Amino acid sequence: MRSVSGLTQLDLPGLGRAIHRRHHVKADGRDLYLYGYHPHTDVPLGAELLGAGEGGQLRWHPLRQEWNIYAAHRQNRTFKPSTADDPLAPARPDRPPTEIPFEHFELAVFENRFTSLHPAAPEPASEAGIRSARAEGQCDVVVYGPAAEGDLASLGQDRRRLLIAAWLDRYEALYGKGYKFVLPFENRGDEVGVTLHHPHGQIYAFPFVPQVQARAADAFAKGYDLAKDIAASTEIYGVSEAGGLQALCPPYARFPYEVWIAPRRRHAGPWTFTPEEVDGFAHLLGDICRRYDAVFGRRTPYMLSLHAAPPGATKAFHFTAQFYPLLRAPDRVKYLAAVEQATGAFTVDVMPEVAARTLRDAL
Repeated sequence: MRSVSGLTQLDLPGLGRAIHRRHHVKADGRDLYLYGYHPHTDVPLGAELLGAGEGGQLRWHPLRQEWNIYAAHRQNRTFKPSTADDPLAPARPDRPPTEIPFEHFELAVFENRFTSLHPAAPEPASEAGIRSARAEGQCDVVVYGPAAEGDLASLGQDRRRLLIAAWLDRYEALYGKGYKFVLPFENRGDEVGVTLHHPHGQIYAFPFVPQVQARAADAFAKGYDLAKDIAASTEIYGVSEAGGLQALCPPYARFPYEVWIAPRRRHAGPWTFTPEEVDGFAHLLGDICRRYDAVFGRRTPYMLSLHAAPPGATKAFHFTAQFYPLLRAPDRVKYLAAVEQATGAFTVDVMPEVAARTLRDAL
């Protein structure tokens, strides 16, 4: 093996297998991490996409009591490029530069060029009547693999385990920088607003705990027992299970066919999973994606987000990965219309127990 700087073998609890990470600094200073089961030793190939922004600003909403992110430069981000111009593809001598200047890789994570949050975000100008703050944070892009097509179902169990390894490593790194909440997530499908179809997800590291997660942490701290609810509701609301984790349609779901994946015993985050639980989590990520496509007879648009404990809330918090599909029937999109947007009170067209039964029977 040729000698390459930036190579690290990761010691990640629960993986039970060596994971290798290579750190490459792009020409514009952004970090690129390559994860794999084998050390990555390729030589960079040609040019790469450059030109990162430095984030936007935060503004406080006095009625909703929450911070929101304003990043006007994102209006010009890449929008549905052709396969030849795929910015997440491996580098090729005969193609335009991409974000990943290597011809081969297994899984890659890099700082978003069109970032909403940035470690060096500028101080916003003072404006009368507006409470604002620096949009300090970080936004990563997680590229699931070199292929231009695929999804959590088709990636295979080994690649899903590698994805979990990358999440675990980024959790540790980003919380180590002092950020208040880290959210890995994936948007799938045009209906969700996806502008790059190469299989990928993202990770946002926030300088504050968002309202949803702050309320969840408060509920857990006050005694809400998700493990007890899972045990009591599996027969009616359960969809599938693997490795000590349960996939279920929660009885209080807000989206038709909403599914949560949660460990049966409480974990604040996946960083304390056993190898069996990591395998179960990896399996269920693909299983739920596969069930959605079977139920709707098409590539199902959804939003997936990982809800782990913010720092200081790990004692009672119970980790979940939550799928919000954007369909209520094969040809009917679940729109968030006036009532939902104005009040936050969702109108749900499919009872969760019916959704659970439908998803159970899908395969």
